[in-house]
Amino acid sequence: MDGSSGMSIETPLSCAHCGKPARLQCPKCVELKLPAHGASFCTQDCFKTSWSSHKSVHIKAKSDTLSESNGWLYCIKKGQKRSPSLPYFDWTGPLRPYPISKTRFVPDSIVKPDWAVDGIPKAEPNSDLQNIIEIKTPELIERMREVCRIGREVLDAAARMIRPGVTTDEIDEVVHRETVSAGGYPSPLNYHFFPKSCCTSVNEVICHGIPDARKLEEGDIVNVDVTVYYNGVHGDLNETYFVGEVDEASKKLVRCTYECLEKAISIVKPGVRFREVGDVISRHASMSGLSVVKSYCGHGIGELFHCAPNIPHYGKNKAVGVMKAGQTFTIEPMINAGIWRDRLWPDGWTAVTADGKRSAQFEHTLLVTETGVEVLTARLPSSPNVYPWLSK
Repeated sequence: MDGSSGMSIETPLSCAHCGKPARLQCPKCVELKLPAHGASFCTQDCFKTSWSSHKSVHIKAKSDTLSESNGWLYCIKKGQKRSPSLPYFDWTGPLRPYPISKTRFVPDSIVKPDWAVDGIPKAEPNSDLQNIIEIKTPELIERMREVCRIGREVLDAAARMIRPGVTTDEIDEVVHRETVSAGGYPSPLNYHFFPKSCCTSVNEVICHGIPDARKLEEGDIVNVDVTVYYNGVHGDLNETYFVGEVDEASKKLVRCTYECLEKAISIVKPGVRFREVGDVISRHASMSGLSVVKSYCGHGIGELFHCAPNIPHYGKNKAVGVMKAGQTFTIEPMINAGIWRDRLWPDGWTAVTADGKRSAQFEHTLLVTETGVEVLTARLPSSPNVYPWLSK
């Protein structure tokens, strides 16, 4: 019964499954102080038979408790609507959404992007830079270096707190606090109504996971995606972390994804076609029996959060354009343990693997130089040592 035996109760009740007299009660319901009616069973077998439907009572009770005390609710419909109940969905894997906390406050002294108040980007969709790849000026490049350094420090602060028992909402709180303390704005916050300051993507979540009340568990993997807006420009990066001890397949997945990004970065220089990035990533992933997500790609970045070029991560893509010195963009491969296809949760953001298997991602913001590439979001000497292969 939820991992333990049922507790005996004094007053006979009807079994929630078969209607016979019942003297056992679900221990989780006892823990949550739920009424005995509807939580009582005549035998362990009746309880086990009912478990798949009965456990929804616990989820709803937790949601109601959070909602009453903190205003925490499930996110549905692109962050514009929230519900006290777990939405219906044909979940692809074991992970479920949990309620999320209220939107975090950004002081008036912080310069904000144009979606901060109403959730709607205004300059970005209509900019010429959606079709023209910008060559950054030296002054703009310096601002990009600064924001990317801040972004790296923010992500490192998040990495230091990852362990079993920490909620992804607590990670978001650290990202928000560190970003604001540095004088920046967390770019994801209210971008197309995204409700949080970073993305936290656990296990089968490919990208855009919403930080919530779920506690990280031993053996999880979690990607934290941070973007900072500072001095008029954005810096974007992410990494996937181990939560405690993980299985060998997850270690292989995360390391291969890290290597996919490194190999892609190694070819960046003037004259290289953007389409070649996907060929390199796809080749390395397929050698390990892994697949490359096709629905999301790398992107140009600077004064706009997302702009040209689009950089697919899969092979034989039709990306247009050639790298030139002064361009800044991200490469951010998402690699799946199973098939490459994805599905979207009811919140309109959380992309998950179609087969429920795990996914990993790494991302850097890059500058094409005259002779090669500068990784603007590179790890610092102070960055936490979280990857065994880097120590070697």
